[in-house]
Amino acid sequence: MQRRRTMDDPHCGLVRQDGRAAHYGSLSEEAIEIPQPSDAALDQKRTANVFSDGCTRIDFVLVWETVPWELSGQQDSHENGDLQNRSATIHRTWRKKFLDKLHAAGILMEKALPRQTSNWSASVLQRLGIPNLMAQEVPNLPLDYYTCPFKANKLHWFLGSDEQDTFFSTSQRHQIGPYKLQPEELAAGSLSQRQVLFLYWASWGKWNKYQPLDHVRKYFGEKVAFYFAWLGFYTGWLLPAAVVGTVVFTVGIFLMFNDVPSQEICTSEEQYWMCPLCKTCPYWQLSKICSMFMAGRLFDHGGTVFFSIFMSLWAVLFLEFWKRTNASLAHHWDCSEFEDIEERPRPQFTAMAPMTIINPITGVEEPYFPKRSHLHRILAGSMVVIMMIAVVVMFVVSIILYRAVVAILLSNSGYFLFVASASRIASITGSVVNLIFILILSKIYISLAHFLTKWEMHRTQTKYEDAFTFKVFVFQFVTFYSSPVYIAFFKGKFTGYPGNYLSFLGVRNEECSPGGCFIELAQELLVIMVGKQIINNVQELAIPKLKCWWHKHKLLSTKKVGEEGESVLVEQAPWVMDHQLLVFEGLFDEYLEMVLQFGFITIFVAACPLAPLFALLNNWVEIRLDAHKFVCDYRRPVAERAEGIGIWFSILEAITHLAVISNAFLIAFTSDFLPRMYYEYIHDSSLRGYVNFTLAYAPRGFVLQSNTTCRYRAFRDRDGNLTLTYWQLLAIRLGFIITFEHVVFFIGRVIAWLVPDIPEAVEVKVKRERYLAKEALAENKVLLERRETRSKASVTDSAAGRDWETEQFVSS
Repeated sequence: MQRRRTMDDPHCGLVRQDGRAAHYGSLSEEAIEIPQPSDAALDQKRTANVFSDGCTRIDFVLVWETVPWELSGQQDSHENGDLQNRSATIHRTWRKKFLDKLHAAGILMEKALPRQTSNWSASVLQRLGIPNLMAQEVPNLPLDYYTCPFKANKLHWFLGSDEQDTFFSTSQRHQIGPYKLQPEELAAGSLSQRQVLFLYWASWGKWNKYQPLDHVRKYFGEKVAFYFAWLGFYTGWLLPAAVVGTVVFTVGIFLMFNDVPSQEICTSEEQYWMCPLCKTCPYWQLSKICSMFMAGRLFDHGGTVFFSIFMSLWAVLFLEFWKRTNASLAHHWDCSEFEDIEERPRPQFTAMAPMTIINPITGVEEPYFPKRSHLHRILAGSMVVIMMIAVVVMFVVSIILYRAVVAILLSNSGYFLFVASASRIASITGSVVNLIFILILSKIYISLAHFLTKWEMHRTQTKYEDAFTFKVFVFQFVTFYSSPVYIAFFKGKFTGYPGNYLSFLGVRNEECSPGGCFIELAQELLVIMVGKQIINNVQELAIPKLKCWWHKHKLLSTKKVGEEGESVLVEQAPWVMDHQLLVFEGLFDEYLEMVLQFGFITIFVAACPLAPLFALLNNWVEIRLDAHKFVCDYRRPVAERAEGIGIWFSILEAITHLAVISNAFLIAFTSDFLPRMYYEYIHDSSLRGYVNFTLAYAPRGFVLQSNTTCRYRAFRDRDGNLTLTYWQLLAIRLGFIITFEHVVFFIGRVIAWLVPDIPEAVEVKVKRERYLAKEALAENKVLLERRETRSKASVTDSAAGRDWETEQFVSS
C-alpha cells in the first residue's frame, strides 16, 4: 500500500493497521521516527512525526478499535453469526465512506507499518542490559505494508495506484522492464538512497555497525540483500567460534612448554637416530625436530577434541538459526513464495524452448522443454564435470610427485640448510604451486560451466543459477580441498618400513615431515586460506579501481581545448558518469569465497583452531569492501528477487555433515591424541617414555645391509610385522570415530528438532495475513453479489415498466 498525495493541502492524517489480533492501533512516535540529516552536518539527525516521504508532517492520527467476535462473550449461533457479519459490513462501509470524504476534501492519508530488520545480537544485548555499540539510526527507513503479488487487472485495489510515478519503486521497475526515469527531487537536507548507503553502509567508519538491510533491499533488490544479510549473520556467528579457538590455541601454548614428550625429544641429543627419509637421504637425529614438534603441540592436544565438537555443533546451530532469519527476511520482504508462484521462465529458455505447456500452479501457458531431453543433457554435462575433476586429481598427483622429487633434490644438494629443511621447503613450495594451479584451473572451468548450464535448458533463473553453482562448487571443492585431504588422511599412511618401502610410479611414497602431518596440515591451511583471502581482498580493492580508471580514461579521452590552450575535461551528465563504472557480474564469486572459507573452518578446524579468527578478521573487511564496491565501483545492478541464498544453503548443510566425519578421522588417525591417551592409561600417566613407545627399530635385514641401527615412527616389531599395540589402537580409533559421529549427529538432530525453522512471530503474521486475505475475498464476494442483485432488480423493474406501458397502450 502506498500513499495518496494532493499538492493543494499540506495537512494530512495517518491510519495504521496493527498486525496484532484484529484491531487497529495508533502509530506511536517510536514507530515513525525518521532521522533527517541537517544542513550543518550529516551526522546530526532529528526525529519528527512525518510520512514515509520523510518531509510531510502528520497532524492527526485516526484510530479504529474493534473487538474480535471470539472475545465478545456472545454465544456462537447462526443468528449471532449473521449479526456479526452485518455489523462488520456496516462498519467497513461507514469507514470507507468516511475516508473517501476525507480524501475528497484534499486531506493526505497514509497506512503504514514501519518495521526495521531485527538483529539477533541486538535482542541478546538488550536482555543482558549491555549497551549496543553496533546499532545506528539510518535515515529514510523503508515502511512495511500488507502486500500481495501485483496483478494488472486488480490495479484499482492497490492503494496509490493513481500515482503512476511513485506506485512502483525503482527496484521494482527494474523487474518490469524499460521505464522512464523521473528526475529525483530531493528535499532540503535529505539524502538519496545511494547517498544513505554510502554514508551508513559502505563507509569504513561503520565497520562496527549493523547493516541497513532494508535500504540495501530497496536499492539493490532482494538477491543482493540476502547475500549481505547472510554474510553479516555468518560474521556475527564467527565471533564465539573465534573466541573459543583463540582460547584453545592459548592453552596449547602453555601445554607446549610443559609437554613431557617434547622435553624428551629436545633433550635426547644423539639418543634417537632416525632412518633416512629417502634412498639417498642421511640418517638424522630426532632432537633436530625439537622446534617443529613443539609447534605441533600448539594444535595437537586435548583441547582439539573439544574444539572439534564445539565447531560441529556451532555449524548446526548456525544453519538452524539462519533458517529462522531467512524465513523472517523472506516474509518481511514479501518473497516467501517467489520461486513457486511469481518467478517466470528465463528469457533464454523462452526463446529456445521447442513447445509450450500449461503451468499447473498458475494456469498460464508457458514454454516447455521435455524432461527426458533435459535429463539427458544434465547427464552429459555431469560427464564433462567428472572429466574435469579427473584433471584436477592429475594435478594433485603431480603436486605429490613434485614434493617427493624436490625433497630428494634438496637432500642431495650438499647444503646443510637445504638438507635439514628439505621436507619443509618441498611442502611449502608445493602449497604455493598448488595455489597457482587452483587459480588457473578455476578460470577455465567457470567458462565451461557457463556453457554447460546454458545448454541444459533450465526453466527459471533460480534453477539456472543453482545448477551453475553446483557444478562450479564441486570443481572448486575438489581443487581447493584435495591437497589438505591428501595431507590429512593419506600422506605418510602407506609408506612401508625400512627395507620394504612402497612406491608410486617409481617414486617412493611421501612421508610426513619430521614434525608430523598435523603441523603440516595446519601450515597448508594457513597458506591456502589466508593466502587466498589476501589475494582476493587485494583483487577486490585494486582491480575495480584500475578497471574504473582505465574505463574512464577511454571514455574521457575527448577533451575541450580552451581559448588559452588549456585542456578541460568535458562536463559529463550523472548517468554518463555512472556508465563509466564497472558492470555488475553477479554474486557467485562472493558466495564461493565465503562458502569455501566456511569449509576450511569446519572440515579441518581440528588442525587449526585459529582459522575462525582469521575468517572473522577477513569478513569484517569483506563486508565493507563489498559494500563500497557495490555502491561506488559497480553500476547499479538490475534488481532481482529471491527467497534466500539458494542452493548455497544445501551446500553448507553438506559441508557441516562432512565436517563431523572429517574431524573424527582427523583426530583418530592424524592426531597423537588417542596414542597419548592409550599410553597414559596403559603405561605411564606422566607420558615419560612416550617417544620411545612410538618408535620402532629398523628390521634386522635393513640393519645388516646398512650396518646401522635406526628408528622410525610405527608400531612394528624387529621383523617389520605390526604389533598388538597397533591393532589395539586401530580398534580404539575406529571406536572413537563411531562414538564421535553418533554423539555429534545426535546432538545436532536434537538441536534441529528444538529450534523451529520459522519463528513463531512470523507464523502468527502469516496466519494473520491469510485471515485478512480471506476477509477481503469475502467482502469482495458480498459486494459482487450486491451489484448482481441490484443489476437484476434494475432489469426486472425496467421490464415491469415496459410491460405496464404495453398494457396501457393496448387498453387505450
